[in-house]
Amino acid sequence: MSGEPVVVVGAGLAGLACATTLDAAGVPVRVFEASDGVGGRVRSDVVDGFTLDRGFQVALTAYPEMHRQLDMDALDLQAFDPGALVWRNGKGSEVSDPFRKPTTVLSTALAPIGNVLDKARIAWLRTSLRRGHASNLLRGDDITTHEALRAAGFSDTIIRRFFRPLVGGIQLDPDLQDSRRMFDIIFRMLSDGDSAVPAAGMQAIPDQLAARLPADVVHLDSRVESATATSVRVDGTEVSAAAVVVATEGPAAAAMLGLEPVGSKAAGCVYFAADAAPTESKCVVLDGTGDGPVLNVAVMSNIAPSYAPAGRHLVAAALPAVADGDLETVARTQLRSWWGRQVDSWDHLATYRISHGQPTQTPPFSPKQSVALTDGRFVCGDHRDTASIQGALYSGRRCADAVVASLARRT
Repeated sequence: MSGEPVVVVGAGLAGLACATTLDAAGVPVRVFEASDGVGGRVRSDVVDGFTLDRGFQVALTAYPEMHRQLDMDALDLQAFDPGALVWRNGKGSEVSDPFRKPTTVLSTALAPIGNVLDKARIAWLRTSLRRGHASNLLRGDDITTHEALRAAGFSDTIIRRFFRPLVGGIQLDPDLQDSRRMFDIIFRMLSDGDSAVPAAGMQAIPDQLAARLPADVVHLDSRVESATATSVRVDGTEVSAAAVVVATEGPAAAAMLGLEPVGSKAAGCVYFAADAAPTESKCVVLDGTGDGPVLNVAVMSNIAPSYAPAGRHLVAAALPAVADGDLETVARTQLRSWWGRQVDSWDHLATYRISHGQPTQTPPFSPKQSVALTDGRFVCGDHRDTASIQGALYSGRRCADAVVASLARRT
C-alpha cells in the first residue's frame, strides 16, 4: 500500500466511521474537518448548564451499526418510554406499544387518535414489519409513506394525529412524502428497541469514535477546497493522499464531486428552560391537532436528568421542515395553547435552524449507492444509504472497506 495516508474530508459520523475502520485495518488516515468540532450534524452545545443537541435528535438502539461500531454501555444511554403522548384538546393521551408496556393497553385503546380498526392495524403493522431481516424492508415496490398508510387502511385521522407528528418528526417529513421503505425501517426500529440519548448528549457518539483515532489524525478548522483521487487542497495547501474520501453532508459532497444534487429536508428546534416540567412523561409529546408547526416536544430532563442543572428542566420543541421565521415566538405560542401561561415564564436558551437536517429520500428510494466513483475518488454519508445514524455509520464502514480493497489491488 502507498505510504501516503488516506484523506477523509469531513468528521461527521460517516467520516469518523470510515477513519476508524481504516485505522483498525492498519491504513494511515488523516481527517480534515471545516468546523471546530467532530460530529457533523450530530453535535451538542452546553448553554447555562443545559445540554442542547443541535436539533432534536435521538438514537434508535435497534440500529445494528451502533452495536457494531460503538461501546453502547459507555454512552450511558437514557431511554424514552416507548410510544408517545399525543396532546390534543388540552390533555395528553399515552399511545404505547402494549407488547412492551402492557400497562398502557387501556390508555392506548382509549386514545383519541383514530378508530378501533386503526389501532388494530398498528398491531398488525408492527407484527408484519418485524418478520424476517430488516434489510428486506428496503426492497420491493415503493410508494410514499402517506400512500402506504392509506393503502394499509389507516384513516386520515390517525395519519394526521399520530403518524404525521411521529414519523414526520423523525424523518423531517410532515407531509409523509418520503419512501415507505424508510418508514418501514424506522417503524421496525421503534418496535425492536428504544429511542435514547447519551447522558452527555448526542455529541458523545462522534466523540467516542474520534477518541479511537491517534491524536494527530483529526484536523479541525481545516476546510478542504477541492479534491482529486490523490490529493486535496486544504486552506490553500496541497496534501497528497493514497486515496480521498469525501464524507461531507450530501449537498457539499455533490458540489465537490460533481454528483447529482442531493435534496435537503430542513428543521428547526427551540430550547426552553423551565422551573417546572409541563409533564412528567418520558415519552415524546406529539401534536395531536395536525396543525403544527411544532410536531413534537420532549422534556429532555425527564429522559436524561443530566441534560439540565439540578432543579430545572429542559424543553425541546421540534419543528420539522421549518427553519425560517421567528421560531421562538411560534413555538412559545403553540405550547402556550397546550400548557397555559407557565410557558411565558420559560427562558429561551437557543434556536437551531438546520437547512440540511436529512437528505430527501423520495420513492423510488434505492439505498446502498456506490461509494467508489469512476474517477478514483470515494464518497460516503447518509445520502449514500439511509438518512439515519445507521446509514451514516454503515456508509462510512463500507466505504473504508472499499478503500482498503482498492489499495490492496495496487500492490
